[in-house]
Amino acid sequence: MAAHPLAGSVLELQRAGIPHMLAGSFASSHHGDPRTTNDIGLVIDPSREALERFVRELDRERFYVSGEAARDAFESRGQFNVVLLDSGWKADLILRKERAFSRAATIVAKLEWARAGESERQLRDVIGILEVSGERLDREYIARWIAELDLQELWQRVQSEAG
Repeated sequence: MAAHPLAGSVLELQRAGIPHMLAGSFASSHHGDPRTTNDIGLVIDPSREALERFVRELDRERFYVSGEAARDAFESRGQFNVVLLDSGWKADLILRKERAFSRAATIVAKLEWARAGESERQLRDVIGILEVSGERLDREYIARWIAELDLQELWQRVQSEAG
């Protein structure tokens, strides 16, 4: 199976250290009724520095991205686009919202990635979220999914390491 035309932009997100997850029609097609679309939705959770690095290092001969739109999206927790120039394929990069549900979902996803061997960075990210947003987290939601996904060991580890 050939790689998706926008796979290069996803690799650039990984290189910039930006957590991301598939959303939109591709996610719903994977989990439900398939449908065609010329875009791909990705929820991202970058630091300002990682987002700037992503925009700066994206191959401008292959992709179009507006640095100003990316910065505006970061500030408003909105979205911006990356367009594959030779085909018009578009990636909608949607900034993770600043709300208890989104922070909790991010924690659960990062613990799953860490368990899958993605990296210790995922655990450090969770510790950072706990240290900054600890009292604003939806702990009931997190506990439910930690139990459902059998992530208790990693959850206990990051809680003990958080300040």
